[in-house]
Amino acid sequence: MSLPERLFQLQQHGTSVRTELLAGLTTFLTMSYIVFVNPDILGTTGMDPGAVFVATCLAAALGSMVMAFAANFPVGMAPGMGLNAFFAFTVVGAAGLPWQQALAAVFISGLVFLVLSLTGVRAWLVAGIPPSLRAAIVAGIGLFLAIIALQKSGVIIANTDTLVALGPLNTAPPLLALAGFLLIAILEARKVRGAILIGILAVTGAAWLLGDVQFHGLISLPPSLAPTFLQLDLPGLLHHDGGAPIAVLLQVVLVFVLVEVFDATGTLYGVVGRAGLLKLPGAQKRFGRALLADSTAIVAGSLLGTSSTTAFAESASGVQAGGRTGLTALVVAALFLAALLFSPLAAMVPGYATAPALLFVAGLMLRELVDVDWGDLTESVPAALCALAMPFTYSIANGLAFGFIAYAVLKAGTGRWREVHPAVWLVAGLFVLRYALE
Repeated sequence: MSLPERLFQLQQHGTSVRTELLAGLTTFLTMSYIVFVNPDILGTTGMDPGAVFVATCLAAALGSMVMAFAANFPVGMAPGMGLNAFFAFTVVGAAGLPWQQALAAVFISGLVFLVLSLTGVRAWLVAGIPPSLRAAIVAGIGLFLAIIALQKSGVIIANTDTLVALGPLNTAPPLLALAGFLLIAILEARKVRGAILIGILAVTGAAWLLGDVQFHGLISLPPSLAPTFLQLDLPGLLHHDGGAPIAVLLQVVLVFVLVEVFDATGTLYGVVGRAGLLKLPGAQKRFGRALLADSTAIVAGSLLGTSSTTAFAESASGVQAGGRTGLTALVVAALFLAALLFSPLAAMVPGYATAPALLFVAGLMLRELVDVDWGDLTESVPAALCALAMPFTYSIANGLAFGFIAYAVLKAGTGRWREVHPAVWLVAGLFVLRYALE
């Protein structure tokens, strides 16, 4: 019996080494854009982009490797979209925490996530949140990413009278960003693998031709990880040395945990279910291991110097290509390690080249709105409030708070308080406490 067969039971899953290798390559191509986008987003906090690039690759490789061996699932992992935006623009930007303390919040959320997974509270929490709110959370994060993308590219600009206005479309950044977005959409519609990555590289190439960026080669030794490695500041976050007030700490950790719970659990169920793995013997045990792998990757990523690591929905592309075992995830891990050599390419990618990727991912996330029960005002109003508050208050946290509190109040106000799961009351109460402590 070959080593891959012993480790991943390929025959039992009806697959082969060749199929798994192809599936791993497919998954990597669809999610590799994160090595360009994540340093660009976290770099706005003052973090060293080169170190974030290395941390992103290492966190993705480590998370995917743990998923491969612990759960034997074909799921790739990497720092999650939405969570990185919350880290950069809400925790550091709006709340004013230093990025070192924000990393500490990611670390704490990972530990909380681990405890929730071990005790079964995670399953209770996920089961208790109504589908309408879950859909609104995903869509709201999408809208938040969209406004960030439009700002980064210059498609929209600040305006004293209307808050935002259309930017100068006779300049290269917004035009290239919009062209890159349309290119990604066309390639995705034609089912071209790696469409988002191709879009980023195409816009970067155009920027180089226009002289906006400089070419410094494609391959080199990775940058130093030292600027972000073990730089998290737990004492500062816990209010030592003038750290975060309790209200900020509660908000930051609560939002990280909630988004991690819904994002990772939903993605895992979707990808693993599409692969037909939930019907196999021992599936629930393996799923539990996958949740633990997810939690472990968050903690490890915070130590390396990146925002929360999570399961990527793009793993479904690898499943579509035939991936059924952890060998697919192991291939993803190996390719992220290989990506460490391409730091010069990552360094030359301008912000308006990653904006089309953000905007496209945002559009995909808006599809979740179809799951909102629009015929029931006690479901649709909180969902709409949740989704709209995220971009318009520039905070995922505020959107979650508005949605959960409105849901509990509307259900109680219409005499339907029994329909509210205790998990909703708990989360709504925590957000009320957070605002009371402000």
